[in-house]
Amino acid sequence: MTLSPAATLPASVVVLRLTDPLPGFPRYRDYALVAADTDGLLFWLQSVAPDGPRFLAVPPAVYFPDYAPALPRTVCAELDLADPADAQLYCLLTVPRGDVGAATANLRAPVVVNPVSGRARQVVLADGAHPIRRPLRR
Repeated sequence: MTLSPAATLPASVVVLRLTDPLPGFPRYRDYALVAADTDGLLFWLQSVAPDGPRFLAVPPAVYFPDYAPALPRTVCAELDLADPADAQLYCLLTVPRGDVGAATANLRAPVVVNPVSGRARQVVLADGAHPIRRPLRR
């Protein structure tokens, strides 16, 4: 199933097309980014396929104000981002054993989104400066 970013959906849903599938999920490239709360603090990255995966995600600037990873030029070109500052970033969460208080964000591999085209990709940052599991609560 392929959807365009202009598909008619509620304002709280954004359709994304991954240029490269998420690791471990090679069959899924089309996702909906759905607000999970009214404050824009938590999102579902949900495959549009009925049997596809879904992930919790957060905009890192809300939780980690100093988070400003350098995006590779190749990724910006792939996503048609003339300026890396135009990208929207989302970090996937891990909630161990359903314990929300122990949730961590993967800052090493953000999902980078071109908000105009809906093209996106998860980027593994090469510098190693950002942890894979950073607690949301400090």
